[in-house]
Amino acid sequence: MGMSAEDERTVSPRDEEWPEAEKAEKLARGAALKWASGVFYRPEKLEGLGQYRSRETQRNSSIQSRLKSTIQSYLEGVSAGLEQLRSAAQEVQSVCQDLGAARWALLDSADRFQGLQQMRALMAEHVQLASVVQVLPQLFSVHEVFSHTLQLLSGQQLLEAHAELMMMEHLRDDILSQLHLRGLSSAQATVLSYFGGLRELNESLAKQLWDIVGSSLRLVREDPVLFVTAVRIIEREEKIDDTLLLEATFLPPGRPKGWRQKFYHVLQETITGAHFHAVCMDTEGPELARHLAALQKDIVSELRVVKDLMVQCVPAHYNILSVCTVTYHQALTSHLQDILREDLDKQALFLLLEWALRVYHSPEMMGHPDLLPEVDVSALGPLMSPELVDQTERKYVVKVKASVLEWMQRTLEVEFKEWFREEEPETDHQGFFQSALPVIVMQMLNENIRVASLITDSLQQKVYNMALEELEAFLGRLREALVQCGKEHQKDRTIPKYYVSYLLAMLNNNLALSSSVSFLHPDTARREVPMSLQAALDRMQKKACQLLLEELLLDLQPLCLQLPSRKWLSGSQLVSSMCEVIDKYAKNFSRVRKPVFMLLLTESELLVTSQYLRALMQKKMVCKSKEERGQLCDRLLQDATQLRELFCGLGLDQSQQSLEAVFALRELICLKDPALLSLEVLGFITKYPDVSDEHISTLLDLRGDVSKEVRHMVLEMMAQHPQVLPERYRPIFSTILVPAPELPFCLRKGKCA
Repeated sequence: MGMSAEDERTVSPRDEEWPEAEKAEKLARGAALKWASGVFYRPEKLEGLGQYRSRETQRNSSIQSRLKSTIQSYLEGVSAGLEQLRSAAQEVQSVCQDLGAARWALLDSADRFQGLQQMRALMAEHVQLASVVQVLPQLFSVHEVFSHTLQLLSGQQLLEAHAELMMMEHLRDDILSQLHLRGLSSAQATVLSYFGGLRELNESLAKQLWDIVGSSLRLVREDPVLFVTAVRIIEREEKIDDTLLLEATFLPPGRPKGWRQKFYHVLQETITGAHFHAVCMDTEGPELARHLAALQKDIVSELRVVKDLMVQCVPAHYNILSVCTVTYHQALTSHLQDILREDLDKQALFLLLEWALRVYHSPEMMGHPDLLPEVDVSALGPLMSPELVDQTERKYVVKVKASVLEWMQRTLEVEFKEWFREEEPETDHQGFFQSALPVIVMQMLNENIRVASLITDSLQQKVYNMALEELEAFLGRLREALVQCGKEHQKDRTIPKYYVSYLLAMLNNNLALSSSVSFLHPDTARREVPMSLQAALDRMQKKACQLLLEELLLDLQPLCLQLPSRKWLSGSQLVSSMCEVIDKYAKNFSRVRKPVFMLLLTESELLVTSQYLRALMQKKMVCKSKEERGQLCDRLLQDATQLRELFCGLGLDQSQQSLEAVFALRELICLKDPALLSLEVLGFITKYPDVSDEHISTLLDLRGDVSKEVRHMVLEMMAQHPQVLPERYRPIFSTILVPAPELPFCLRKGKCA
C-alpha cells in the first residue's frame, strides 16, 4: 500500500524532528516480522494466533501505563524546579538592592573612620606602655638577680641558678623580639649592654657543668645528684633551643647553645685525655705491657660504671653506653697508630698485635661477661685495619729476622770454635757424631713460628717463610765455614785435630736439619721441604763429603804415586796399604747415619777406582814382554779383587762398585792377539762411553806390543762409533787426565820423524 501526499506531509515534520523514532519503529517492525515468520511458518501454528494477539495486547497496555506514569513524575519535577528558580531570582534581586544601600551608607561614613585610626594608634601605644610598666620591676632588679645567681652558682645550687638565668634570658629575649618586630634594631645594642651580665653567668654555669661532666665517672659512683642536675640543665637548654629553632621568627644572641653536643664532646675529651694523651711512654720492654694492661683494666672498669650507673642518670636517647664504647674504640685505634709510628722492638710489636687482635675482643676485655650483651664492638670495625695489621706483621717479621740472624751467627761462631777443640764431637745413643747446632737452630725457628701462631695464621706463615729463608742463608754460611776450616787444615793437617770427626758430625747435623725442616710447616698436610732449601741442604752435604774425600785422597796419593812400577809388579803390599787406609776411613764413616755412610762409601770406591786408573795412565811403565804383560794382568786381577772384597765387606754391593772398570781394562791388556783389539775396545767403550781416544791410546802404550796400524785401526773404529752418555751413567774416565805426549826431539833445520 502506498501513502498519500497528505500522509507524507503529516509524517515528515515528526520524522525530521525525531529521526531516531522512525529508525526504531522500522527495527521493531523488522523484528516483529522476523518473529512472526518464525512462529507461524506452519499452518497449524495459526490456531494460536488469538492467544498471541491477546497476550501482546496486555503487554502493550502494561508498557504504555508505565510510560505514562514515568512521564507524569518527570513533568511534576520540572514544574517544581521552575518554581524554585523563580523564587531564587526574586531573593537575589532583593540582596542586590540591600548591598547597594549598604555601599552608599559606607561611603557616607568614610570620614568618620579617620578618627578611629588615631584611636587605634593610641591604644597600641597604651598597650606597649602598660607592658613596659609591668616589666619595670623586673628590669630594675636585673643586676640584683645577677648577683644572686652568682651566689647560687658559687654554692653549686645549679638548678636554682639556672632558673633565674632562664628568667633573665626570657625577659631579655622578649624585649629584643618586640624591638625586632617593630624594626627598632638600633635599640637592641642598649638592651644587650644592659643584660651583659648574662654572658658571664652563662660562662660560669657552663664551666661548672663541664667540670661535672668531666668528673662524671667518679660522681656517678660517689654522688650522682650533681651529675643528674647537670644533665637536667642541659636538657632544659636543649628544649629552649628546639623551641626557638621551630618558631624561626627571631633567634636571640647565643642561641642555639648546643649544650648536649658539648656534653658529648667533653665526655669524649675526658676519656681520651685520661688514658691516651701520655706525654712520654717507654715503648720497649715491660713498660708497654704494663701500659696495655692498665688500659685493659681501666676501660673494663669504666664501661661497667657507665653500664650499671651512668645509664640510669641520663635520658635513654643519650645512648651513653654506645657513645662511651665508640669513644674508647676510636681513641684506642688512634693511640695504637701513634705507638706504631715509633721504632718498636719485636716484643713490643708482638704485644700490640696480640692485644689488638686477641685480648681486645676476649672475655677479659670488651667481651667481659659484665659488659655483654649491651657492649658490642663487632659492629665498630677492627681495632687495627687489615692494612695496618699486615704492615705491623711485616715489621715484626723484620725484627724477628734480625734476631734470628744474630742468634744463628752466634751459634755458627760457637760451632766453628768447637771444630778446633782437642776433643772429639759429641755422640748420640747410637754412637753417631753430632753437635747441638741443629737442635739450637730448629728450636729457635720453631719457637718463633709457634709464637707467631698465637696471633694470626698470616703472621705464622710470614714467620715460617722467613725461617726457611734464614735457614737457607745459614746453610750457605755454614758451608763457607766448612770451606774455611778445610783451608786451615790444608795448611796444617794436624789442625783441627779431629777434622774428619767434625766433618762427619756436620753430615749428621745436616741430616737432622733436613728431617726437621718439614715439621716447621704449620699445616701438617703440606710438610714438604722447598726446592731451594733442599738444594742448600744438598750443597752442604756435598761440600762436607767432598772435604772428607779430599782428606782420603791426601792419604791415598803417596801410595798411588808408586803405581805402576816393577816393584809393584813383583808383589808389593801397596794395595794392602791402600786397603788399610780405606778401612780406617770406613770406620770413621760408620759414625754417620746410613744414607750418608753409603754415599761416602760409594764415592770412596769411585775415588779409589779413578785414582788407580789415573796411576796406570801416567805412562810410567810399558810392558816389555809377553811375560811382563801376564804379570801385569795378574797384578791387576789381584788388586781389583782385593779392593772389591774390601768394599763388599764394608757393605757396598758389587753392582754399585765401579771397580769393574779395572777388570775390563785388564781384559784389554791380557788380550793375546792385538788384531782383536778393535773388537775388544768397541765393547769397552760401549760399557764406558766416557773413555776418550787418549785413554785408549795410553792403554795401548801400556801393552807395549801394539803396532801403528793396529792403533790407527782402533782409533778409526772409535771415531766411527761415537758414544752418548746414558742418563744415569756415573763418569769414571772423564775425570782422569792423560799426560800430553812428548814431542820427538828435533835437530835444527832438520825434519821430524
